[in-house]
Amino acid sequence: MRFLRDLRPAAQAAAPYVAAALTLAMGMLLLASGARPSEPERFVRLLATVPPLLIEVCHFLSSVLGLVLVMLAFGLRARLDAAWAATVAVLLVAAPLSLVKGIVWEETAMLLALAVALIPFHAAFPRNARLTRMEVTPGWLFSAACLLAGAGLIGLWSFEHANYGDMSWWKVMADEDAARSIRAWAGAAVALTAFGVWRLAASAAPPPVVGDEDPLFHHVRAILADADAARPNSNLALLGDKRFLFSASGSSFLMFGVRGRTWVSIGAPVGRRDERLELIWRFRELADAHAARPGFYSLEAEDLPDVVELGFSIQKIGESALVPLADFSIEGTRRGNLRRAWRRAGDDGASFEVVPPDGVEPLIPELKAISDAWLERQAGGDKSFSMGGFSPRYIREFPLAIVRWQGRIIAFANIWPVGSRDAFSIDLMRFTEDGPPRIMDFLLVELLLWGQAEGYAVFDFGMAPLAGLDDRPLAPMMSRVGRLLFERSEEIYNFQGVRHFKGKCDPLWHPRYVAAPQKWAIPRLLADVGLLASGGVAGLTKRPKRDG
Repeated sequence: MRFLRDLRPAAQAAAPYVAAALTLAMGMLLLASGARPSEPERFVRLLATVPPLLIEVCHFLSSVLGLVLVMLAFGLRARLDAAWAATVAVLLVAAPLSLVKGIVWEETAMLLALAVALIPFHAAFPRNARLTRMEVTPGWLFSAACLLAGAGLIGLWSFEHANYGDMSWWKVMADEDAARSIRAWAGAAVALTAFGVWRLAASAAPPPVVGDEDPLFHHVRAILADADAARPNSNLALLGDKRFLFSASGSSFLMFGVRGRTWVSIGAPVGRRDERLELIWRFRELADAHAARPGFYSLEAEDLPDVVELGFSIQKIGESALVPLADFSIEGTRRGNLRRAWRRAGDDGASFEVVPPDGVEPLIPELKAISDAWLERQAGGDKSFSMGGFSPRYIREFPLAIVRWQGRIIAFANIWPVGSRDAFSIDLMRFTEDGPPRIMDFLLVELLLWGQAEGYAVFDFGMAPLAGLDDRPLAPMMSRVGRLLFERSEEIYNFQGVRHFKGKCDPLWHPRYVAAPQKWAIPRLLADVGLLASGGVAGLTKRPKRDG
């Protein structure tokens, strides 16, 4: 008994896939059985006790239920509670039909055995979703159509090779048994066609981009303000370029972008922790229903169990710099350079201020001039999607950290807060070169001291792309290629410079990951993220202007 108890977790994990395969097999069996001739001796005995009309009806319904089982296999694989209940019910209804249509007791026994085997595994199907919410892909419909066509071919072959003596094929077609099989097969074909048309029409279109004028945008703000599962980069939802998938309760959302067939989510869902896994599954199903390639970008280590649950492949793409603030101090030799730059800027007259969101509007013209001058010196231009760009509406969403010198603003950064105060971060950092040297070091130290005074636990300095990847002989190929790019591709992106700048405050480095259904899909996913962030190939290849 102890051995059986130890085996139960493994059985529960395998149950959805085994149940889906067996249910698919039972559906195929019913379709093939309905298309083939009846056993003559059994059929004669059946006619002696059962009205012919009842036989006709049971034969027809058995084939249609076979198609239903084929479609329910998709829901079982997705671990839907409603699919489990419907499958058990269909099996129990189809079992007696096999007896009435032709005393096919072998089918009845198998159908009942599968129903009995499924009943104890209800817990293996925990996803509470209606069957009408089940996403059925065009590929799955095509596969079901192929199965149905195969059943028809089996029936055709069976009647052609049946022992009907010297009767010609057209006479066999007139036989009631052949007509019954044809009606059952045609009924299943009509049912599949109707179901396919309904599902393709009922499948939700990809959620549209939610801009700041959309009423849903206010709902996104409300979720961000009250979320118990949110991170600083969750504020990217307010850029106005994302699509959203909301939970059934409306208390959580998953944000994603679309480029071609790639659907990529930024981080994990935001909102309630108990709704995260369901939203991740729905995102994959919705993408699958539209023949898209789903993926997740900038995941943290604690997100991986949920993504692995989907069967996704994982790849490290960099490290994020986290600075604990409870005991933060700029004293000590390790932060000596940072401390000296901070003191020098202060001695030269630099001052720091955090402006609340409602006070940002009057500063927009001055901020835009700084941003435009900064962008002229940068490769790639302004960004979007995975990092913020300069937009007056977006800038007004957040508190703004500014540095003044000689009465004017010379540097700024918008602050990403989190309602729980677990962490805060910054998005775009822009400065002019007219002020004291290393003015961004001054801004960084002041931000850390401000966050400490405000009670934030951690400052998230963001990710250093490709940092921390191993180039060992047995390391994954993508890690080795990433390490090579990190060391040799400074002309494309300042990977090492970003890592050095974020390392000034002596942070703790935490890995960041990307996830896709297959390992080979990850490079394509990363390329699409880069294009989404840069505004396409033109933005990605834009070079900075040079003096002279």
